[in-house]
Amino acid sequence: MKILVTGTAGFIGFHLAERLLARGDEVVGLDSINDYYDQRVKYGRLQLAGISRDVINYNMLVPSSIHKAYRFIKLNLEDKENLDKLFREERFDAVCNLAAQAGVRYSITNPDSYISSNIIGFINILEACRHNGVHNLSYASSSSVYGLNEELPFSVHHNVDHPISLYAASKKSNELMAHTYSHLYGIATTGLRFFTVYGPWGRPDMALFLFTKAALEGRAIDVFNDGKMQRDFTYIDDIVEGVVRVIDRPAKANASWSGTRPDPSSSSAPYKVYNIGNNNPVELLEFIGAIERALGKTIVKNFLPLQPGDVPATYADVQALVEDLDYKPATSVQDGINRFIAWYLAFFSAGEPK
Repeated sequence: MKILVTGTAGFIGFHLAERLLARGDEVVGLDSINDYYDQRVKYGRLQLAGISRDVINYNMLVPSSIHKAYRFIKLNLEDKENLDKLFREERFDAVCNLAAQAGVRYSITNPDSYISSNIIGFINILEACRHNGVHNLSYASSSSVYGLNEELPFSVHHNVDHPISLYAASKKSNELMAHTYSHLYGIATTGLRFFTVYGPWGRPDMALFLFTKAALEGRAIDVFNDGKMQRDFTYIDDIVEGVVRVIDRPAKANASWSGTRPDPSSSSAPYKVYNIGNNNPVELLEFIGAIERALGKTIVKNFLPLQPGDVPATYADVQALVEDLDYKPATSVQDGINRFIAWYLAFFSAGEPK
């Protein structure tokens, strides 16, 4: 297939593009390369895909020097005119939208960027699909949509109307917008609720990155909720496998769906939502212990209360993923952290990416 993957300078998008290319798909990668976090990591990902920062210009497709079937374009999703032009000229078979303004805590202090990227950017993707014959759209949602829900594990069949951060609200909005376009225009849309993704080339604003950096520099780390936070940490390769299976199996209408007892995870339209998580919540202190074992260091901890926008626990019910796609993530936290630490030590000893 010819697939547009947005967010390919980002963590999941980079890994997904590499996986699709490895199996023979043609990929156009798109990213705005904003400065939300350390751009060395973003350019490092692009360099590994054969895209040098020296040849990147806004709204220009750049061929990879490594992959014959890969081209990259620096573009903002909010730039409707040039996004529409890209869709008209390229005629994609499928789109996977992973570009977004990420971060729960950042959304508390910088709400405008979430409206621009996650709401306006997403409606531009939907409109471009609608007007250019793209009927296979998958997109990143988040476990954050479960908000004030306390029933664990979190199920796609649960109501998610009580988000506690604007980031979560923007992701819930994406699901609602996608359903509308599935209903009105027959576009098959699948939302992917990711649960705490980690691994090599990860985001520098995430706990694993921050804890590792602090440990190596001999600094204390902030441990929120007194370390009792639980997260369903999910390794990047497991996430990508789930996304690829979703791309290969576009959403279909649920013939048994009923408006009198509506199931939030499906519809009479070609619409679907999946959790992609490890189905095994780990307490934050246990996660930190795995980092200490991988580094051979004890980390000094500064215990703090729960922060605004954070939820105490996440735990993914992945039964729908197993039933529909015959897949369940399985990488252990210790194995995943060992792989991350090996990458981290190699990357930050190698100097600036070109």
